[in-house]
Amino acid sequence: MRVRRLLVPLAALALVGGLAAANPAAAKPRRAATWAPAATATVHPGVMTYTDGAQCTANFVYTDGTSTYLGQAAHCSSTGTATDTDGCTSKSLPEGTLVQVDGASKPGVMVYNSWIRMQQSREKDASTCAYNDLALIKLDPTDVARTNPSVPFFGGPTGVRTAATAVGDEVYSYGNSSLRLGISALSPKFGTSLGTDSGGWNHTVYTATPGIPGDSGSGFLDADGKAFGILSTVAIAPLAGSNGVGDLAHEIAFAQAHGFSGLSVVPGTEPFSSPV
Repeated sequence: MRVRRLLVPLAALALVGGLAAANPAAAKPRRAATWAPAATATVHPGVMTYTDGAQCTANFVYTDGTSTYLGQAAHCSSTGTATDTDGCTSKSLPEGTLVQVDGASKPGVMVYNSWIRMQQSREKDASTCAYNDLALIKLDPTDVARTNPSVPFFGGPTGVRTAATAVGDEVYSYGNSSLRLGISALSPKFGTSLGTDSGGWNHTVYTATPGIPGDSGSGFLDADGKAFGILSTVAIAPLAGSNGVGDLAHEIAFAQAHGFSGLSVVPGTEPFSSPV
């Protein structure tokens, strides 16, 4: 019997206080010498972002060769309800919205949102609409000097994975949702993939601890340190506590085709170290 998964965007479950191919490496990343040291950088993957009160987690640092961006989930700027998960029909705050970024001296600006771009282009593919969940926050030049692209605890990313994940593949993520009460030992997450589906757009993963509200947008690494996904949804069935992770290579390719042709993930300055 086919079991229908129930998916809910993580950011839609909580508000601060009340509590989803082209070559992804097409653009040249900024040289490591331009980044703040990883040990002292205040802006990096895993910091909290706040969009009109909605708390999310930054995934990776991106560049188009000119500007520097921090990634978050597109649904972090949703103006709908927890059941509004289709990016081709769900409403969002507009591009140009200011986003508070922990560790930054000034708000960033959401300059790209996959939900908005899909609606503008009248996207019809169901898997794309369900799992294309990337937004880009342009950092103020002052805060680029405070930024390091390395993922805390793990290091990397070492690149972008373009292949599917198989059942049992090791996965890693990092987040610091306030719902974990600042317990830093819970920030690194270790788990396995349950496989890729939806035409390569989604990876279902299970981690300890599972992604919770505030973790929306967290980046995921594979066992080689390659970035492969962005935390988008919590699955209630068939496996409670599993998460839907949008495929990063697909999401970057869509952004490249819709206004950000040179977009790429910036590799970490710190080497990836598998904890296994």
